[in-house]
Amino acid sequence: MNHRIIQIDAIKTILEQCPDILPIACGGGGIPVSRIPSNPRTLTGVEAVIDKDACGAKLAAELDADGFIILTDGGGIWQNFGKPNAREMKKASPEYLEGTKAGKNFPGSMGPKIQAAIDFVNNSKSPNAWAAIGDLRDASKIFNNEEGTLVMKDVKGEGVVWREQKAAPSPPKQSKEPHKSG
Repeated sequence: MNHRIIQIDAIKTILEQCPDILPIACGGGGIPVSRIPSNPRTLTGVEAVIDKDACGAKLAAELDADGFIILTDGGGIWQNFGKPNAREMKKASPEYLEGTKAGKNFPGSMGPKIQAAIDFVNNSKSPNAWAAIGDLRDASKIFNNEEGTLVMKDVKGEGVVWREQKAAPSPPKQSKEPHKSG
């Protein structure tokens, strides 16, 4: 299937003509559409979900961005998240992440973010393209790789560099109480 960002030219124009404005795009909740084959200029709504992480990676690639940052509420990419032996990746290659199936146990949260980072790095025209995943509160530190996880093609060794040991964020607690509304 050919996925496109229909308003890409409008976004490019804003970026070129209004450098002081930061357009907000691909935030999820967009309307998925398809072209009608008999009349390709006409769009029709379709039942689908627009994944904001995948859409953001596609937008960054189409804009020829050098980097793509995904901000979360739980930090970078962790091995054994929420367990005593958890450790955070500082840098990882797409091949390492795919080979270890990173994020596959968290398909509704980190899985799509990790896949979007991999897709951006692999689909970028730039050989030095990078993606980063990290906590919103650490946004300024992510740029210098002081926090979060940097995904890039050229990671020496086994394709991963681990952060110095620090405590993993706790997974969200599930309430045993029934939901009370009122």
